[in-house]
Amino acid sequence: MLMPKRVKHRKQFRGSMAGKALRGNRITYGEFGLIATTPAWVKSNQIEAARVAMTRYIKRGGKVWIKIFPDKPITAKPAETRMGSGKGSTEYWVAVVKPGRVMFEIAGVSEEVAREALRLAMHKLPVKCKIASRQELDAELDAAN
Repeated sequence: MLMPKRVKHRKQFRGSMAGKALRGNRITYGEFGLIATTPAWVKSNQIEAARVAMTRYIKRGGKVWIKIFPDKPITAKPAETRMGSGKGSTEYWVAVVKPGRVMFEIAGVSEEVAREALRLAMHKLPVKCKIASRQELDAELDAAN
């Protein structure tokens, strides 16, 4: 699973997921990308499951880039524990994903294979997504600006 090697602070506030992604909203490496359309926390094991689904489908052809990293610790208190006595221990790590964020990119395979691999990865994630090519996303972002 993905997680930081070390962090400055062990525990974080929950934070806000309001607004659109300001960074990471362009396809920079590959030809096709998986773009989030809703906000969510994506766990490290969900990222890994999506990666495995994509790489299995493309059968060692092409290249996959993971553009999100789970750097936010989520804490939980044990079951049947009374209130109080501080914050719980870190249970898992999440990546905060906002609408417009490019989560995965793929290149080196045909369009049909890339779209099917991204569709399989989409089913492993807790966000609604869309599949876009680099050209159509750049045209869409340029029209918005």
